[in-house]
Amino acid sequence: MQPLVEYLIKAIVDDPEEVVVTPVQQGPTTIYEVSVADADIGRVIGRHGRTAEALRTIARAASKKYDQAATVEICS
Repeated sequence: MQPLVEYLIKAIVDDPEEVVVTPVQQGPTTIYEVSVADADIGRVIGRHGRTAEALRTIARAASKKYDQAATVEICS
């Protein structure tokens, strides 16, 4: 799952070298904390949070394949 999240985020941002995805296990759910450059935070969140919500939806759908729960959290 982590490579998928990294791939999607790196495709969106202008500075892919600054992308850091850290998995944090919280009970049955894995939270992928995404850290990007300050200039790219708006690109990852998107208008009204639409891009961030789409990333969360993709992570949830992909995690179902492995009978897990996952979400994406954007950290500044």
